[in-house]
Amino acid sequence: MVNFVLIGVCILAGMILKETKSIHPDAHKGINTWILYLALPAVSFKYLPKVQWSLEMLFPIAATFLTAVFAFVFMKIYCKTKGYSERSRSTLELVSGYSNTSFIGFPLISAFYGESLLSIAIICDQTMFFSLSTLGIITAIRGGGKSGEVSAEFIFKRLITFPPLVGCIAALVLSPFIDFTFAEPLFDKLAATLSPLALFSVGLQLKFNGWKKLIPQMSASMFYKLILAPAISLGLVFLFGITGDIAKITIFESAMPTVVTSSIIAEQFRLNTKLTNLTIGFSIIFGFLTTAVWYQIIELIF
Repeated sequence: MVNFVLIGVCILAGMILKETKSIHPDAHKGINTWILYLALPAVSFKYLPKVQWSLEMLFPIAATFLTAVFAFVFMKIYCKTKGYSERSRSTLELVSGYSNTSFIGFPLISAFYGESLLSIAIICDQTMFFSLSTLGIITAIRGGGKSGEVSAEFIFKRLITFPPLVGCIAALVLSPFIDFTFAEPLFDKLAATLSPLALFSVGLQLKFNGWKKLIPQMSASMFYKLILAPAISLGLVFLFGITGDIAKITIFESAMPTVVTSSIIAEQFRLNTKLTNLTIGFSIIFGFLTTAVWYQIIELIF
């Protein structure tokens, strides 16, 4: 309960400081730099070496990837029915298919399940980022009116230069050969900054002006992200016979609100940034309620 209260306090603190203009408008960029370059890699080194790998650990990877794929199908049908432009369709795909598995997901998992299960969440998070950096970028380029094809070199460069993914791979590759026990106190301190700073950063970036005109699009996106996506993961759990903590965390991560990084990509590729930012803000607010509901559903089933 204490952790859950702290989540709200951190986000509200960011929102209040932003409104009072007592903090620089781009302050979140410096905070995000710390998170991306230090906190998230530290989480990988803290938890990934302790993961007990099995065939079932492939399930979080598959379920997270399929969330993005099904978002493409869902939004294609929805936008065709509504007659929306390619730009709007790409924007909706971007904000609907990728979960906030770290900035919101990690704190909520810590609050509901405890930090010990973050190792499974990290797998979901890194798969989500890989999907966002490939499928998400392709979607953004298609909808942003950029000409030309997406080169393999462009995608590869984005992947190998993203610090959390580099940290994840380094932790997996080096841990069988190097004992990182001596560095655990450092990893603990760096990882401890992730949740409060990430949530504070989210609060600094939330924007709610002009939301009424975009209610239909936001509603469709949040319906998929907060309700349909975890339902799909639940169906996949039954289909493949996955049980225990892996099933729980995978479904719970699928229920997370829209990832904040989608706003950066939307701006870079000239998508509908207003729709993106509003969807992020409202999905986080509604996400606190829906994730609590999904937690109860998950506990009843498993």
